Amino acid sequence: MTEQAISFAKDFLAGGIAAAISKTAVAPIERVKLLLQPVRPSISQVQHASKQIAADKQYKGIVDCIVRIPKEQGVLSFWRGNLANVIRYFPTQALNFAFKDKYKQIFLGGVDKHTQFWRYFAGNLASGGAAGATSLCFVYPLDFARTRLAADVGKSGTEREFKGLGDCLVKITKSDGIRGLYQGFNVSVQGIIIYRAAYFGVYDTAKGMLPDPKNTHIVVSWMIAQTVTAVAGVVSYPFDTVRRRMMMQSGRKGADIMYKGTVDCWRKIFKDEGGKAFFKGAWSNVLRGMGGAFVLVLYDELKKVI
Repeated sequence: MTEQAISFAKDFLAGGIAAAISKTAVAPIERVKLLLQPVRPSISQVQHASKQIAADKQYKGIVDCIVRIPKEQGVLSFWRGNLANVIRYFPTQALNFAFKDKYKQIFLGGVDKHTQFWRYFAGNLASGGAAGATSLCFVYPLDFARTRLAADVGKSGTEREFKGLGDCLVKITKSDGIRGLYQGFNVSVQGIIIYRAAYFGVYDTAKGMLPDPKNTHIVVSWMIAQTVTAVAGVVSYPFDTVRRRMMMQSGRKGADIMYKGTVDCWRKIFKDEGGKAFFKGAWSNVLRGMGGAFVLVLYDELKKVI
């Protein structure tokens, strides 16, 4: 095994482990956020699209959702869709970190961070964005399935739309073909380039400018990571809102299709709901971003021992 292959494998393993731990820790916040992400004012896109939630039973907000989920579906339902999320997120983050380091060799080869700061900063942004886009091509169907499983609010097996990850992928493929698993892919690529560019680019640049980047105290690393993930999450959130709506209409036919495409989705949201609608649910996304900050810090710590 070559030195480059070993390095790639270490990056892959460290990124995957960090991602799996962090995603499981923040899974309850993730599910609440997904259920409340709006489709139009006061109506969650998931609740609106779901046939399982009657109009008078829809969640009214974060507190109502947190209180009712364990009562109606059981405490473990907070982690519904988490296995699919971990299965998705492990390779996603693993590939992100591995590809990011490879892209950095391309974009930052021979660049001095002290005398060529802006080129160094741009190279980090480009590395993060390219890594995110490349990884998404491989794992998008898993992200799609995770969204649909988390949106499945049935109390028992017979009431649920999908029995699990495999069943979800099979049913959507039968209904819409392979294209159905890539609903919202275009806007997702746009969003992930922006998110990963900020997520990796700003973090790596900030860490790189510290006196001793490799031995930075974990608290300092976490503070930088938390700031970066919060900003990246808010900036890219409109893309997340649009892609979730596109995902949720997969399987619909004829008049039930709300949007003709991502451009139509952007236009209708802005026209019918205003610009604020793109950011509804962003606060819970910032809270969820603590997991993203944990990934960055844990990855750096794991790299020290692997």
